[in-house]
Amino acid sequence: MKIDLHIHSRNGSDGRWRLDEIFPEAARRRIDVMSITDHDAIHSQDEAVALAARFGIAYIPGVELNITFSHRSYRDGKPVSLDFLGYQYDIRYQPLINKLESLRRFRQTRAEKIIDNINIEFAKEGLKKFTRQDMDEIQESVDGSFGRPHIANYMMKKGIVKDKWEAFEKYLVKCNVPKMPVSLEEASDLIHGAGGKIILAHPNDPNGTSLVSLTPSREEQQHIIRDAMIPFIDGIECWHPRHDRATAASYCAFTRKEGLMATGGSDCHQQPVVMGTINVPDWVMKQFVTEASR
Repeated sequence: MKIDLHIHSRNGSDGRWRLDEIFPEAARRRIDVMSITDHDAIHSQDEAVALAARFGIAYIPGVELNITFSHRSYRDGKPVSLDFLGYQYDIRYQPLINKLESLRRFRQTRAEKIIDNINIEFAKEGLKKFTRQDMDEIQESVDGSFGRPHIANYMMKKGIVKDKWEAFEKYLVKCNVPKMPVSLEEASDLIHGAGGKIILAHPNDPNGTSLVSLTPSREEQQHIIRDAMIPFIDGIECWHPRHDRATAASYCAFTRKEGLMATGGSDCHQQPVVMGTINVPDWVMKQFVTEASR
């Protein structure tokens, strides 16, 4: 059985492909079970469910929520961003829909403030400022959630930077505006209220939004989870492209010890297309009571 429970789309967030491109490729790759986990967005889940049925793929509704988390023993209690995956929830649960819509509106306002900050930097460098027309062009490229990667892409298109790394290094980190804070408690209440499961995503990802921002030690990360997260979560994403074998084994053992679920996926944004390349054990699916059928 081939399982991939972490895939992003252009419909809902920052994937490069649309759902009607993702599912045919997933079928070609003989993926048996999958989940679309767009960032803070579930408005495309109806389409995903329909496409999964069309291509004979068992499907679990998914979402990736960004939350603000702090621990008194790390970074002097200053907050960091972490990602959590929600699975098997009611895609029509109105409190979740309402919250994600609020996040969507806030993200639009945030993007406009980031552009204002970038224009301050442009003025210092004698560069032409972004106009309302530039903002409109950036928005036209957004199918899902509006974020800094879309601004970075536009900067590359205009020849202002050569790549995304330069866009972030030179402008987008300095000009950032905080996201709307969502606590782990609130995210847990929303997903559980919708009848779903909430999973800590890629906890030891050295290059992403993870517990590495608090400590690189797996033992300390697991202490943090045990101390501050277990009452609110159902499991941990053990298998991920940036988890080495030792990390996957360590977290899998931790989930068994703590009675948590273990999940995994490619975190595919189609840059490149890595769907179905992570070896997720068949027994992972026994943790889910899925209504999807082949």
